[in-house]
Amino acid sequence: MVTHVSAEAQGDERGALLSFIEEQRGGIRRTLLGVTDEQAASRPSASELTLAGLLKHVAEVEQNWIARAKQEPPAIQRDQSNWHETFQLVGDETVAAQLAYWEEVAAETEKFIRSVPSLDDTFPLPPQPWFPPEGRVSMRWLCLNLIRELARHAGHADIVRESLDGKTAFELVDLERAS
Repeated sequence: MVTHVSAEAQGDERGALLSFIEEQRGGIRRTLLGVTDEQAASRPSASELTLAGLLKHVAEVEQNWIARAKQEPPAIQRDQSNWHETFQLVGDETVAAQLAYWEEVAAETEKFIRSVPSLDDTFPLPPQPWFPPEGRVSMRWLCLNLIRELARHAGHADIVRESLDGKTAFELVDLERAS
């Protein structure tokens, strides 16, 4: 398992927040242990969600929030015409490539959160109807939002994986330790 936050760095607030983010990333990564790309792209439950799609989605969402906090354009632009692609592998995309991309995003997240002068620093929210007009949020909010987003989708991934082959989160932790 790749861990971006060292044990020594977890004692401060930033380290604690980054550790919780990494813990939720690990939950999603574990659901992909021992499955093929075909299995990861399959829909074994009533949901449209797949393990591969959840992986791609959380990586893109994390990258987009960090870009927004830096007040830069996101690397991947999504709108109504291509929103569905955030939840599925397209073209020659693979689980391995998405995991590698997410590792880069995770490293950038830690570097950025460690570099901001204060977790109280703010950035503008996107102009979406579910956010207040001209709203701003703190870097602390960003970290908490990432934890919430990742935890939500880690739960989805647990259900998809269990539907796929009956493996539960506890069994996947054991599988991760064995690998």
